[in-house]
Amino acid sequence: MTIRFGIIGTNWITESFIEAASEIADFQLTAVYSRTEDKAKAFADKYQADYTYTDLDEMAKSDAIDAVYIASPNAYHAEHAILFLKNKKHVLTEKAMASNANEVEQMIKAAKENNVLLMEALKTTFLPNFQVIQENLHKVGKIRRAFVSYCQYSSRYDAYKEGTVLNAFKPELSNGSLMDIGVYCLYPMVLLFGKPEEVKATSFLLETGVDGEGSIIMRYPDMDVILMYSKITNSYIPSEIQGEEGNLLIQQFSTPTKVEFIPRKGETEDLTVSQKTASMYYEAKEFIELIKVGKIESSVNSYDVSLTVMEIMDEVRKQTGVVFPADKQ
Repeated sequence: MTIRFGIIGTNWITESFIEAASEIADFQLTAVYSRTEDKAKAFADKYQADYTYTDLDEMAKSDAIDAVYIASPNAYHAEHAILFLKNKKHVLTEKAMASNANEVEQMIKAAKENNVLLMEALKTTFLPNFQVIQENLHKVGKIRRAFVSYCQYSSRYDAYKEGTVLNAFKPELSNGSLMDIGVYCLYPMVLLFGKPEEVKATSFLLETGVDGEGSIIMRYPDMDVILMYSKITNSYIPSEIQGEEGNLLIQQFSTPTKVEFIPRKGETEDLTVSQKTASMYYEAKEFIELIKVGKIESSVNSYDVSLTVMEIMDEVRKQTGVVFPADKQ
């Protein structure tokens, strides 16, 4: 059963998705949307897609696609997703899923009403080395703390400092460090530990009003989770889950490259397994498999996890003063 995909967005992340998904036999890229015909055609030609669109309504109604991958700016995710869901198309939307929790609720409602699949394209949780973390969590004993760091200096920050504000730093597009980078720290922690009792956050805001970097402490009954994320600095330190019997040490948390168990007494154990370099393969595979068996929700990147993550992000933005135009609608 071949799943025919349309894509919204002709950027590097879309190219990464297509290249990863193309390793799956049941994936077929059929249609490309761009605001300009020239860009849509050039992208479609590059990846042998038969159809191009500059009108989203026309694309959503098309019989040429079964599903859509949405990689437009965050501020448009909800609007685009709901349009396609209402036209009975399955939707895989890039993270962050939307601008706020209210939009996520509307997206979930549209998916349920139209009996089609909606899933957030947060790749980390599907990776073999993240599954290794889940399977070996018990080894650390009583968990007392998790520390996750993902700080990546944005290629667009130099332009920002010179006075050119590119999409990555525009509040009207619901962007910033938390939405683009912090979500990679937050989402897997919510999947592992659920909703925290309390959230405390700090951020450094840029002149445009988006956060350049930030930190979050999430308190649970007998442990805490500390998150650090940034688009204006790099970090090279590993992430760690600390238990009373030992630690899990994780390199490059967003796409774990190495996982070690360090017992309080005994030898360090390398738990790392091999995984595909095209790391978006696993999320695409999950999405396609769910369509084939007729499910409208992933048990991994579930509606509940996506909504909880967005509720926490709303609270973080409330505490740190990051406001998007979408919040006022």
